[in-house]
This record gives sequence, structure tokens and C-alpha cells, in this order.
Amino acid sequence: MEKQFEKITVETTVNVPAAKTWQLWTGEEHITKWNSASPDWHSPSAKNDVRTGGSFSVRMEAKDGSFGFDFGGVYDNVIPNKLIEYTMGDGRKVVVKFTEHDGHTHIEEIFDAEKENSLYMQKSGWQSIMDNFKKYAENN
Repeated sequence: MEKQFEKITVETTVNVPAAKTWQLWTGEEHITKWNSASPDWHSPSAKNDVRTGGSFSVRMEAKDGSFGFDFGGVYDNVIPNKLIEYTMGDGRKVVVKFTEHDGHTHIEEIFDAEKENSLYMQKSGWQSIMDNFKKYAENN
């Protein structure tokens, strides 16, 4: 029986076409520049085999070195420029949808909540990362 998780959605619209949005979202050299929830955190390394059956791992850590972890998973379904579905290492699922309209791309990310942190804290953290992506995408 599949675990039941509460779903959380974060989203943004970037003023960038879907193909470029995809490149900036999935490129290892780009992930390390935008993937953090606050200025005192960063992602010093990323490995990303973005294809159905591929896997990814992103190192996330405090800039002062006090704490860090590897965030990773396996891609369940990948449709370039449109959809990413993956399962995190702990079994939770994530769906990321990219929808282009008039040269802008709407990104909607739906993820299974974990039990350790409040829903508000999780949504805030993931939305902060999404907001960092928007800033990065619109300036590159």
C-alpha cells in the first residue's frame, strides 16, 4: 500500500521561454547557482541525469559548514520542457509542470509533505527556492 502524504504546491511564472527555463532548471551548472532557500545556504554541487529512470543528487549545506545534506531521487517521468516527476530518497513524490504562454513559463511544483516540519515551513522553504530560481532565470 502506498503511503499517503499531504500535498503542497509552490509556483511561479518566469519571463523566459520553456526551453530556456528547462535548461536553467535542470543544468548542473545552473542548479548550484539558484538552489537555496536562504542566503546562508547554498548547493555547492549537483549531479543530474534528467531522463526517465535517471537520478539526481544535490548537495545542500549551510555556508558556514555547520550542517548539510544530500537531496536526491529518481526520475519517474520526464517530458523535456513540460514535465518532471520524481521520487525522493525517502519515497515522497514530486511533480513539476512547465507551461509556456506568450514566452513566459509557469512552473508548478507539487510535493508530498514530510512529517518532521510544519506544512507552512515546508511550503515557505520550497517557495523560497522557487523564488530564487525565478530571479536567476530572469537574469541569465
